[in-house]
Amino acid sequence: MNEQQESTGEYGYVKKVWIAVGIVALIISLLLILTATFGVILVIFAGILLAVFFRGCTGMLNRWTKWNEKLCVFISIVFVLALVVGFFWLVGSQIETQIAELSDTLPKTIENLKSRLGNSNLGNKVMDRISSEDSEKKIQAFATGFFTSTFGGFGDIYVVVFIGLFITVSPELYIEGIIELAPRKARQGTRDLFFSLGEQLRKWIKGKLLSMFVVFILTAIGLWILGIPLWLVLAMIAGILSFIPNFGPIAALIPAVLVALLQSPQTALWVTGMYIVIQFIESNFITTLIQQKMVNIPPALIISAQMMLGALTGSWGLVLSTPLTVVVIVLIKHLYINRREKND
Repeated sequence: MNEQQESTGEYGYVKKVWIAVGIVALIISLLLILTATFGVILVIFAGILLAVFFRGCTGMLNRWTKWNEKLCVFISIVFVLALVVGFFWLVGSQIETQIAELSDTLPKTIENLKSRLGNSNLGNKVMDRISSEDSEKKIQAFATGFFTSTFGGFGDIYVVVFIGLFITVSPELYIEGIIELAPRKARQGTRDLFFSLGEQLRKWIKGKLLSMFVVFILTAIGLWILGIPLWLVLAMIAGILSFIPNFGPIAALIPAVLVALLQSPQTALWVTGMYIVIQFIESNFITTLIQQKMVNIPPALIISAQMMLGALTGSWGLVLSTPLTVVVIVLIKHLYINRREKND
């Protein structure tokens, strides 16, 4: 009898060990799959963001007109696409001219910068460092990686647009399909979670678009007043890159300073100061006012997310770090904080 109990106990112990090993192996496998496919997940998430934007436009149109939902979806998609195409059609010739001027201006600007650096000992050291063989290899590698990621990015955008359109047309198909995977008792909570995620992402998109538009307008006015010839293209770059917090404004400043250097170092300083002032206004006034009514995210949390996701996936991680942070905050609030408060 005792021998039978001992063998049963040993069997139960071995079974528990194998179950634990299986769980650990499953977790490791899931982590490896997540790491390998995280870039694809971000592209899908970008498509979901686009769908949230279109559904927000649809809901607003539906509240105003009381029209059929499918008609509102169609009008929203066509209107947004027509707005983008119409904008580029109206200013396309000017943008094309300014881009051509920019391509002609940059080599002259670089040569002008080289001649100015050559007038000082420190500048000569910098030039020697830049002209070294290792630096040339690094620049070549960076350029290759940049164009590879850029053309890969165009393919990603194609996928993002189609995912966004499919989800926009029938979001219930995908949401209800995921809800069905949850236990019956948890389905209402899962539905509430999806509603909260959609609401917070809509608020974030609305606030971000407003902030980008203000940056574009302020930059365009400032560059036009300073007499910078490529003011429209540079303002568009500043507005688009302001989608990326912290790092976007720095990236937008580089081409503006290069163009301004062609006129004079003083003009470049004026442009730099103007960008700093606009960034200060956007960060401390515009974003603050928007966050009071939209979504409040701690700045340190945004920078941390950008560093981690940028290291993992590159440009997509930087672009989507803030909305992903919004998603994580909502998940923690619903799955942990609210449940803990109920238990207390």
